[in-house]
Amino acid sequence: MGKLINIGYGNVVNAERILAVITPDSAPAKRIISRSKEKEVLIDATQGRKTKSILITDTEKVILSALLPETITSRVSDLSKN
Repeated sequence: MGKLINIGYGNVVNAERILAVITPDSAPAKRIISRSKEKEVLIDATQGRKTKSILITDTEKVILSALLPETITSRVSDLSKN
C-alpha cells in the first residue's frame, strides 16, 4: 500500500491513487457526483459536513471530502517531498 493522507475526520486515502482534486461548485463536478452515485462508486468521507473537494482516483472511485482542495494538495505534496 502506498502513502496515506488524511482527508478529514479520521479518513485516509492512498495518495498514489489520486488523479485529481476538484471543487464541487461547477456543473460538471455535480454531474460527476450524481453519476458516481448511480454507479455506486461514490465514497462520502464528509461525516455529514459540507463537501469542499472531490477526489477522483485511478480506480474510478469518487471521494467527497470536507477539506479544501488546497489542504489536500498540500498534504500530497508534503508526502512527495519526504
